[in-house]
This record gives sequence, structure tokens and C-alpha cells, in this order.
Amino acid sequence: MRRFTREAGLWLLAIPILLWTLLPIYHIFLFSISSKDSAFSGALWPDKPTLRNFGTIVREEHFYLHHFWVQIWNSLWIAVAAGALTLAIATCAAFAISRLKVRGGRTVMNLALFTYFIPAAFLAIPMYKAMGAYELLNSRWSLVLAMVTLAAPYAIWVLKQASDKLPYELDEAARMDGATPLQLFRLVYLPLMTPSLVAIGTYALLLAWNEYLYAYLLLSHEQTITLAVALGHFISADDSPWELLMATGLVYALPPAAIYYAFRRYMVGGLTAGAVKA
Repeated sequence: MRRFTREAGLWLLAIPILLWTLLPIYHIFLFSISSKDSAFSGALWPDKPTLRNFGTIVREEHFYLHHFWVQIWNSLWIAVAAGALTLAIATCAAFAISRLKVRGGRTVMNLALFTYFIPAAFLAIPMYKAMGAYELLNSRWSLVLAMVTLAAPYAIWVLKQASDKLPYELDEAARMDGATPLQLFRLVYLPLMTPSLVAIGTYALLLAWNEYLYAYLLLSHEQTITLAVALGHFISADDSPWELLMATGLVYALPPAAIYYAFRRYMVGGLTAGAVKA
């Protein structure tokens, strides 16, 4: 009876939270299948639902959507590049600190984590000046490097904690068999770290995909901006096409949702690996 009461209480708490979470998503979907005239009718379902808004997006028929496919490609390119570069840097750094015991590695890692004491928004202007000094403004690489800078310290810390949990006997056995550090990294370390690597790569990719402030500052041309910045243009109009904005936002949300659900079994375990030690 006590177990039933506890589970019933959890369900009573979970259902309102779930509905509250899904309500904004439902309204986005509701706007996306409504016409301009019926978008603000207040009905729970439009009288004449339509997919015309999605057709407008695909065919780039609206002024703010003239570069839709280019901008979503920019978002994808930047996200994948930032995720791959963050993963490469963090993996090598964590391996060097945790397995090779590089002198001063832990100190460098802890100092890198201190960057999170400063809100990322405060670093936007210094980052803008730095990219301008290196003539990288309005280049997709400027946003990639900015995202790697923000994601790498946390990624190194997570992978280092996960790496510490691996038995050192595996390293010793590999060295006794004549394995070099590179072979140890490739044949022992990487296969055992796969869940954490997938989680960190997904984290960095989604961080870059959803970034707005740095993308707004570092990219300015219609051919180089991300779709997240392009979505902000809709709000600048006096008569904003909200139905198109919501439809575009829904399309923009589909790739990260698909990526998350594809790797969800790695996410929790990978991001929390080593956080609690026995």
C-alpha cells in the first residue's frame, strides 16, 4: 500500500509537469498549422489546419526565408564542426591528464573550469574583438572556435572523470604487450570511452546548434548566418508572420530532437560518468 501511494504521488506530480512542458510545444505546432488570420483565434485546434506554412519554408517563398536552406546548412556545418573539434580536443586532453599523467595537467584543467565563473554573455564582446583581430569575423570558423572555447573545459572535465574510472591494469597490460601511447589511446582508451564520447559530442553539437548571441555578433551576412539568427529577423517586422516563425522553429527543432533521442541512452550515463565515486 505504501509503494502504491508513493507511485500515485509521483504520477500526480509528473503529469502536471509533463503537460506544462508540452504546452509550449503544442502551441508552436498549433501556430505552424494555422493560417495568418486564425493564428490568434485562441481555439485549441484551428478550423482549417494547413501545411501551407511548411511549403512556404521549403520553397523559400517569404522574404525572411530566401536563404533558408543555406542558413540551416550553416547551422548544421557549424554544429558538426564544433562538436567534432571539441570532442577531439577534450579526448586528447583527458587522455593526457588521466592516463599519461602529464605534469600540470590537472592544474590546467581546473584553471580552464574557472572560465565558467564568468557568464558567457560577458565574454561575447572580448570574443568579438579577438575574432576581429584575427580577421575571422563573418566566417563560420569564428563561431566554431567560440563554441569550442565555451564547451571544451566542461568536456575535458567530464571525460577526465570518466577516464579515471577505467582500471589502470588495462594500461599496464597493454604496455607490457609493447603498446605505444598512441596504440593505448586507439585500442584501449577510445573503445572503453565510447558512451562518454558520444555524450560529449552530442552536448557540444547541441550547444552550437542552439547558440544565438555569439552567432548574432560574429556573423552578419545573410549567406553566413545561422538559422537561429535568421529566426530573430521575423520579430523585427511590424507585422510579424508568426505562423511562419513557428513553423520554421518547429523545423529547426527537429534535428537536435532526433539527435538527442538517437543517443539518449548515452547522454545521462556519459555526462555523469565519474561524478559520484564509491
